Amino acid sequence: MTTLTPYLTVHDARAAIEFYGAAFGAVETGERYEEGGRIGFAALTVDGAPLFLSDEAHEYGAWAPTSAGHATAAVALAVADVDATYARAVAAGAAVDREPSDQGDERRGWLVDPFGHRWVISSPLP
Repeated sequence: MTTLTPYLTVHDARAAIEFYGAAFGAVETGERYEEGGRIGFAALTVDGAPLFLSDEAHEYGAWAPTSAGHATAAVALAVADVDATYARAVAAGAAVDREPSDQGDERRGWLVDPFGHRWVISSPLP
C-alpha cells in the first residue's frame, strides 16, 4: 500500500487546525506533539484522508509560505460540492484565487488559506 500525505508547515498551527476544521471539516485525530510552545506535529483527517501539519521550526528547515513570501506547492481536495466547500473556506478566511468554474470534466476553484498554502477544490461534473 502506498500513501501520500500532505505535511504542511504553518505560522500558527493552533489557528490552522481551527481553520481546516471550519473550511474543510478536518478533524484532529488526537496525535499531537508539542515542544517549546510549538506544535511539532498534528495529525488531522479531511473526509478520511490524512493531513499533517506543524508550526514553523527554522532550525529543522520547516518554513511556512508566509515566511517564504509565497506558496511552493498546492493541495488538491476532491469534494462532493465545490461551490459549497469553496464558499465555506472563503467564509472561514481563505483568499479567493480563482472562482469555481467548469474545466473539462471537473468543476474547480483555487484559493489560498490564511497560512499561505494554495488549494485546488474540485469535483467531477455530472
